Amino acid sequence: MSDEKKLSTNTLAVRAGQVRGHEGEHSEPIFATSSFVFKNASEAAARFSGDEPGNIYSRFTNPTVRTFEQRLAAMEGGERCVGTSSGMSAILSTCLGLLKSGDHIVSSLSIFGTTVGLFDNILTKFAIETTFVDLIDYEAWEKAITPATRILFLETPSNPLLEIADISRLAEIAHKHGCLLVVDNCLSTPILQKPLALGADIVIHSATKYLDGQGRCVGGAVVGSEDLLGEDIFGFLRTAGTTMSPFNAWVFLKGLETLNIRMKAHCENAAILAQWLDQHDKVEKVYFPGLTSHPQHDLCKQQQSGFGGMVSFEVRGGKKAAWQAIDSTELFSITANLGDTKSTVTHPATTTHHRLTDEQRLEAGIKPELIRLSVGLEDVEDLKRDLETGLSSIS
Repeated sequence: MSDEKKLSTNTLAVRAGQVRGHEGEHSEPIFATSSFVFKNASEAAARFSGDEPGNIYSRFTNPTVRTFEQRLAAMEGGERCVGTSSGMSAILSTCLGLLKSGDHIVSSLSIFGTTVGLFDNILTKFAIETTFVDLIDYEAWEKAITPATRILFLETPSNPLLEIADISRLAEIAHKHGCLLVVDNCLSTPILQKPLALGADIVIHSATKYLDGQGRCVGGAVVGSEDLLGEDIFGFLRTAGTTMSPFNAWVFLKGLETLNIRMKAHCENAAILAQWLDQHDKVEKVYFPGLTSHPQHDLCKQQQSGFGGMVSFEVRGGKKAAWQAIDSTELFSITANLGDTKSTVTHPATTTHHRLTDEQRLEAGIKPELIRLSVGLEDVEDLKRDLETGLSSIS
């Protein structure tokens, strides 16, 4: 569409990126093919040399994947998107595409546990070091930057404590020192937040989560400018093969079409549950940016169009009480995935962040009594009753 800039995000989620074939299909087709046939040897040579655009091999060119990439790029306000095999492969492709031996990352402490493992255990093998700082301590961010720093990395809202970072402020810090700001937008999606418009250089997604929305497929995405993604990150994917499958891309396309209405419903249910939990006598503390008691409540109102579908809370009684409450629920699925239409519950200290050391978990504020909810689309009164069953089981 030539006038995409005039369209709302909700319309782009349904229409952007689609190019109809000669069959006149209304829904996007799945191009389940590993390779593509050329008209002649000359065309093949032109495609491989880059002199002529077009499909070559599904490791790095596939029409279904391209439709997903163009749609998500349009929704995020970016020039280009690179679809990947998972959210972690999106982060890996970004780091190994943009960084070299001796480079340095400054990252928030409050990120997915596996991302910490990637930075601490994998990238160090390539002599890429990471310094971790408190997400909302902006002086610490600036002090941690060295002449070798190339990337500032964060999630906002953070997982699992739902802290909110000031993206514009961190963008200023990053750009003052010649660094790139990379924001994981998994928990908000472009429906609630657009980091590129706030100054970020790159947006990361685990498409597995809200973009799919029904827990069907694993995938990831990187969104940013043509300059950043075109050669370096796409070039890494082309060679290393961190590739999104056509079938998964098609599933994510269908997910994007309903993302707006799902995110609104997630936000509504999460807000009701957070307020209810905040008054519960078995609950010590609730983490939800929609509560006026949340330290970054006002910032979240400015930066996001909704407070999200995640709620975390601490129960009285430590790990034993947290496990008892989780095990006594029946409706919530005990799984570490999030962003699903089905509500899920997990114990971050022993699942998503279990690979962190005790010191790292303590520094990140992830206590043994912490429970994380991904609030789904069930009737909220049913969810309340199920949580009440779990909480009332705590002795």
